[in-house]
Amino acid sequence: MKLLNPAVARMLKRLHYPLDVMLMCVRWYVAYGLSVRNLEEMMAERGIQVDHSTVHRWAIKLLPVLEKVFRHHKRPVGRSWRVDETYIKVKGHWKYLYRAVDKAGHTVDFLLRAHRDKAAAQCFFEKSIDQNGEPETVTIDKSGANLAALEALNAGRGTPIKIGQNKYLNNIVEQDHRAIKRSARPMLGFKTFRCARILLGGIELMHMIVKGRMQNSGSGQTPAEQFYSLAK
Repeated sequence: MKLLNPAVARMLKRLHYPLDVMLMCVRWYVAYGLSVRNLEEMMAERGIQVDHSTVHRWAIKLLPVLEKVFRHHKRPVGRSWRVDETYIKVKGHWKYLYRAVDKAGHTVDFLLRAHRDKAAAQCFFEKSIDQNGEPETVTIDKSGANLAALEALNAGRGTPIKIGQNKYLNNIVEQDHRAIKRSARPMLGFKTFRCARILLGGIELMHMIVKGRMQNSGSGQTPAEQFYSLAK
């Protein structure tokens, strides 16, 4: 029997269901356009009685652990980035999901912020660089906040990051937003910022796995198998 990720093993002491059932529900939740009530019904058809609120709790507890493991296996990205932000509703108010892809469409990074301003953009750029290395070029739209954040970052660098402002080149990240929002839509708005951050992170995680961005995955493993392997 394979050893479990220690963080997952600790969690299982408090979650009284088989791990394979929990992982399957959580994966379906973030991979497809399903609500937790859909999942409650689907499990009932399989003879497994689980409340929709329990499925939500599994997702909140498991996804941060799985995302942290994935970060250690994420394939490198290119050094030409496309950056944009999209709107996400949290507790009835619009928040901002900052996202970046490289020119091949591979996800660089993401960050949910309460505001759309220079501070939020700079926080996103710093996180992305820390996790993925420094880009040569960053293409943004006409956002003054994003431009100001990049100029602030460049002020402390010997070799500045090249900044492009081209809406046409940014179509690739705008199109990529759709997959994330399609999976988030059945969740019917997020009740708290923390839940939004975790669940969006899970959606992004599954989206990156489907894109083939996980290193050291077994030969011929499906995206589902790669997701489940993060718990081992």
